[in-house]
Amino acid sequence: MLSIGSVVIKVSDIDRATAFWCAALGYEPHRMDVDFAILVPKDGVGQRISLDEADSVPQEFPQVHFDLYAGDAADQAAEVERLIALGAERVDDWPYPEHEHDFIVLADTEGNRFCVIDTGFG
Repeated sequence: MLSIGSVVIKVSDIDRATAFWCAALGYEPHRMDVDFAILVPKDGVGQRISLDEADSVPQEFPQVHFDLYAGDAADQAAEVERLIALGAERVDDWPYPEHEHDFIVLADTEGNRFCVIDTGFG
């Protein structure tokens, strides 16, 4: 039986991406090479993330992305501001639905899109 060993993110600056994702998620480097890193949760619980240095450009509308869960709208707003302070950028031109929605789209320091979800929505 297979299992997911790591989720891999392509990045252009391995050190910058490592600093961002470790601070964002409470992770630490497990293995660091010149062009590859494996990040693990400090408490040992959760999915590994691998960073792979590449010259590719992030997709404007990626087919796969992270959904990071926040507790409620206030927690979501606080987490969005914290992530922006760490170097993320808000993606304001995302085609959000016209009705209320539970997600805010951000881009990491490499331009990779991810969502911060209000899990108390609805």
